[in-house]
Amino acid sequence: MVKAALQLGLGQSLKLTPQLTQAIRLLAMSTLELELEVTTLLESNPLLEREEDLQQDEPVEAADAPADDRETEAKDDIDDQLDLEGFEEMADWSEPGSGSFDGSEGEREQAGGAPDLRGELAWQMAMRPLTERDRAIAAALIDAIGDDGYLREDDAGIAAALAPQWRVDADEIHVVLHLLQQCDPPGVGARDLRECLVLQLRSQPEGAQRDLALRIVSGHLDTLPRTDAQQLARRLGVAVAEVEAALRLIRSLNPRPGERPVDSESEAVVPDLIARKLNGRWRVQLNPATAPAIGINRQYERMAAESRGETGSYLRGRLQEARWLMKSLAQRGETLTKVGNCIVREQGAFLDYGPEALRPLTLRTIADEVGLHESTISRATTRKYMATPRGVFELKRFFSSGVATSEGGEASATAIQAMIRKFVDAENKAKPCSDQALMEALKQAGIQVARRTVAKYREAMNIPSSSDRLRKA
Repeated sequence: MVKAALQLGLGQSLKLTPQLTQAIRLLAMSTLELELEVTTLLESNPLLEREEDLQQDEPVEAADAPADDRETEAKDDIDDQLDLEGFEEMADWSEPGSGSFDGSEGEREQAGGAPDLRGELAWQMAMRPLTERDRAIAAALIDAIGDDGYLREDDAGIAAALAPQWRVDADEIHVVLHLLQQCDPPGVGARDLRECLVLQLRSQPEGAQRDLALRIVSGHLDTLPRTDAQQLARRLGVAVAEVEAALRLIRSLNPRPGERPVDSESEAVVPDLIARKLNGRWRVQLNPATAPAIGINRQYERMAAESRGETGSYLRGRLQEARWLMKSLAQRGETLTKVGNCIVREQGAFLDYGPEALRPLTLRTIADEVGLHESTISRATTRKYMATPRGVFELKRFFSSGVATSEGGEASATAIQAMIRKFVDAENKAKPCSDQALMEALKQAGIQVARRTVAKYREAMNIPSSSDRLRKA
């Protein structure tokens, strides 16, 4: 009986350690963001140095400076790092649509706002096995997404946009909206700030810090700018340190998930991975140019082991951070390589023959193959690029939902789009193909799709309608 009682008391929980948090952040970063992050850490942590600097370092002995001076400098560094920002910036997180955004509508469009965001959302939803009715609802919802990533229409407005062809109720809209809110970027499709932050928190690994952040956002968001950590800790019945950690997590969220930096369009794409065919098989390796070459300063490492007092504590703390960073970077590289090799195994035909040979592929398929969670695969494939003989592609472009063929197999949505593009490029410019004609051409190729689906694919590729193409001819 005692043994049974003990067994019932056992359980598992995921602790969001600082190392795990850092590993997740680094995996989600683009190449440029990773370089900026590493540069920042190099400037703030004396134990970290670039490899070329490590080879040129002159010995640094503990006796080079008086002990009191070293301890004073170390204490100043500690104070600088503990000088955390207050929570006043939360007051600037205005509700969507309040008109507090900087720049004109045109400037945000140029910066890669709504049109690009909608295209990304349309592509992600095309990966899901939805009915034609649900795809229509998804299209209406995506059309109602603003530049900032928020949903701008209520249920009645979405239903009106679908009528009279589709008569849908609020429950149907909410089901599809829930799927849309699982797309990248996290927080997209929210109807207010609270929901936006909750969606972003739920996309992160479970843990006490995340759960506390959810409690704060759900019940205390309105009073955060006027409440300090001690007051909040008393209200929630938890330690002040726990509240401070949860607040830092909340501050790291994006209150406008759809908006992008002004220079996002001009950011040069540097591939994270390189795909080559070796001995008849496609292989992937990390691009050496994107792997931060850093190491630990051995002189300071010895000082960390030998020093006492605040200096020793400070150096040992920075040493631990340096080791965490290097391990997280190694894990990031291993994960990207695993995922990349899995992708090229699945999509070798695309690399050999082109877009029309792209196979249906989902995040779950890759997750099952490499033994990782779907959310990890999503982070590893977002804003990560692979150089191939056919060009440089974002890893997410290798994924696509399947459409049944007359031969009993499946064709990917991306492959179908490539076929539509091919038909349009080859059409008689004086008599462009209608969506019905494109549907019939696909049918002859063994692919059964509805005319409306053809229209959605055509619009997703920014191909004008047949009448518009005729006027431009």
